[in-house]
Amino acid sequence: MKQSVLGARIARESDKIGPGLRKIMGNMGWLMVDRIVRMGTGLFVGVWVARYLGPAQFGSLNFALAFVALFATITTLGLDGIVIRELLHHPEDAHEILGTSLALRSVGSLVAVCGSIGSLRLIQPNDRQALLLVSIISLTLIFQAFDTIDYLFQSQVQSKITVWAKNAAFLIFAVVRVSLIYVKAPLWTFAAANAGEFALGAIGLVLGYRFSGGRMISWKSSKKRAIQLLQQSWPALFSGMAIMIYMRLDMVMLKMMKGDLAVGLYSAATKISEIWYFIPAAIVSSVSPAIMRAKDDHELFYGRLRKLFSLMTMLACVIGSLVALASHAIVRILYSNSYSGAAPVLAVHIWASVFVFLGLAQAPWDITKNLLKLSLYRSIAGAVINVAFNVVLIPRYAALGAAIATVVSYAISAVFANALSRETRPIFFMQMRSFLPAKIWNFSD
Repeated sequence: MKQSVLGARIARESDKIGPGLRKIMGNMGWLMVDRIVRMGTGLFVGVWVARYLGPAQFGSLNFALAFVALFATITTLGLDGIVIRELLHHPEDAHEILGTSLALRSVGSLVAVCGSIGSLRLIQPNDRQALLLVSIISLTLIFQAFDTIDYLFQSQVQSKITVWAKNAAFLIFAVVRVSLIYVKAPLWTFAAANAGEFALGAIGLVLGYRFSGGRMISWKSSKKRAIQLLQQSWPALFSGMAIMIYMRLDMVMLKMMKGDLAVGLYSAATKISEIWYFIPAAIVSSVSPAIMRAKDDHELFYGRLRKLFSLMTMLACVIGSLVALASHAIVRILYSNSYSGAAPVLAVHIWASVFVFLGLAQAPWDITKNLLKLSLYRSIAGAVINVAFNVVLIPRYAALGAAIATVVSYAISAVFANALSRETRPIFFMQMRSFLPAKIWNFSD
């Protein structure tokens, strides 16, 4: 009797969850699986690599990764959200939208590769090791053009294909990295493994699209469509560049002011701190279509946004508290005593997650309301503040100073700058109210 009552209750609760929510939750589940696999395996292998290379060489590798990342936004051209929105609103033009996006991203990739190598030759002309590492890692920018296929999967809330393709590449090259440690391989081979992973991931996406019934040969590019996309995406492009500046320029400045050792300690801390960013990325990419589709229903649109902000704040505060309190133990257990200087950096840097989570949750609003220009201004302000704080704090506090600068710049650009504009002030109030308890779980309501 009890079982039948329980079964009836479960059935009633299941009926409340519509097919839209089931699809969102399923897609979110696949993205979470993707990130959890990467988080667990990546942390394990990354710590092993860090222990093998030591703080100085680990700093050299992460400097190269950070330097190339500064140019990665040129590859995307700010098209991510724009293309997904166009695919949602104009599915009949999917082949033209995807073909044009691939063409634009391919050109952007080549520009980014040349820009990263050329810029390093200008600022560090005598650092041959850095030039070799950047040259190898910059190849990843070319393969990222094929992420255009993922736009289609995201618009259809079918991220499992991307998860399979990229996780297969990730796991294969995780084994490769462990093998490199066992054979005592030189530093440059770890950079090559990074490029190989992106190449295999791109191949996996192409095959996944083909096996799902798609044919890239039917894609076509359009000059008119390209102009239309770029006219809408350029604020997101420059906003993304500004974001990458204050996310990765700190490592570049640390290397130039304090050397590879400081970069190694800072990288060890940020690897743990930033690993949590998969959570808002997975959630926002899954619920964004539901939020954007509700744009004509004022109450439903704002209700879903409020739930998203509340969820982001709750998760970020819980993660920040736990990691900050256990920072010394985490660093000692994972990296060994040679990285002990990373513990206070981690305790500070983890609080940037609160503002990162809230900033990512704002993306559906910016795209739906066509406020990407304001997003650009906020990002530029954050980048300028980050650079200014780094110039002042790094010479005195080294890696800890860079962490403080990051938290302050994230807070201003992702949250407090919203209070300065009439268009984004409602978002600022929603972000502030998100620190209060709220109903957050059902995004179909």
